[in-house]
Amino acid sequence: MTDTTLRKLRCAMVGGGRDAFIGAVHRKAMALDGQIELVAGALSSSPDKARASGRDLGLADGRNHGDWQSLLADELKRPSEERIDFVSIVTPNHVHFPVAEAFAEAGFHVVCDKPLVHTRAQADALVAAVARQGTVFGVTYNYTGYPMVRQAREMVRSGQLGELRKVVVEYNQGWLASHVEGSGSNKQADWRTDPARSGAAGAIGDIGSHAENLVASVSGLEIESLCADLSALVPGRMLDDDGSLLLRFKGGARGVLIASQINTGLENDLRLRISGALGTLEWRQERPSELLHLPHDGPKRILTRGSPWLCESAQRASRLPAGHPEGFIEAFANIYGGVVADIRARLAGIAADPLAADYPRVEDGARGVRFIERTVASSMSAAKWTAW
Repeated sequence: MTDTTLRKLRCAMVGGGRDAFIGAVHRKAMALDGQIELVAGALSSSPDKARASGRDLGLADGRNHGDWQSLLADELKRPSEERIDFVSIVTPNHVHFPVAEAFAEAGFHVVCDKPLVHTRAQADALVAAVARQGTVFGVTYNYTGYPMVRQAREMVRSGQLGELRKVVVEYNQGWLASHVEGSGSNKQADWRTDPARSGAAGAIGDIGSHAENLVASVSGLEIESLCADLSALVPGRMLDDDGSLLLRFKGGARGVLIASQINTGLENDLRLRISGALGTLEWRQERPSELLHLPHDGPKRILTRGSPWLCESAQRASRLPAGHPEGFIEAFANIYGGVVADIRARLAGIAADPLAADYPRVEDGARGVRFIERTVASSMSAAKWTAW
């Protein structure tokens, strides 16, 4: 079918079955704008649970698979007009690479949760596969989908802060303030604190990667070197649950990054402050509709989502009028919206509108993997600074 505007894009999901938090978030985000239809899946590492989860979601028996290898083989056998347009990978981290590589090499578009993979070699292999196949590959750093984050990005790009000098980003949670893993009652804690499934990092990989991506996306700054202190403060924990970093950026700006999951009582406290010669911007995820602008030569302003004087990118990312709350699911949906716009443009053989096809790419995911690796290396080193 050449006119893709007449149909929804077909999606398959790997992971995200019964009791999986993030899979349900992805499906709700996909559904929000009516552009995507979930038609196939392999929703768990357990074949029985995978099929049961698919039945819960109404998948047809012929496209409800017990493992991702069967899913891929089935899609490749189908005529092109029946195949999925893309696959969404929402598994624990250790499964990302084999699934993403196999689907990318087979020529399918991919959306993958973060952190992208375990190692830089794996990340480089995915970047190369996507370049070779010419496919779309989105990484769900969903906080870049918030309208006021996009407004902040535009204000930095247009020079409203002047030369950037200081960036402070904090991502504080409290859900791992006690030893909840291993009890069988918290599936998320079990795999996120397991090096075999989570990778070399805990909190710095899980939420620190979001913080790094937010800094890079909004400021455009590139890390030159870093000094990291990672700790497992809960006794018996195998991976870091708290991290503090000093950052030096190319061009001279300085930064601080904090990622902690043991701040008792805190929920999802992600906040960003960027200061330049002409002013400062502040944004908090728990108050996502507001962006604080503090210019050096005037009163501070609170910019709000849905206002007519925001940049076009921020306005496109809003669905409701000002004063009607939007949040986490909508930001996720904006990432999927960017992927959909890029896929539709490629199917139509035209260049995508950059404002529409606005989403984190495989290269962003690869940079995030390098950030995790360099942070772990810095924390283990006796040297003060570790080069990027």
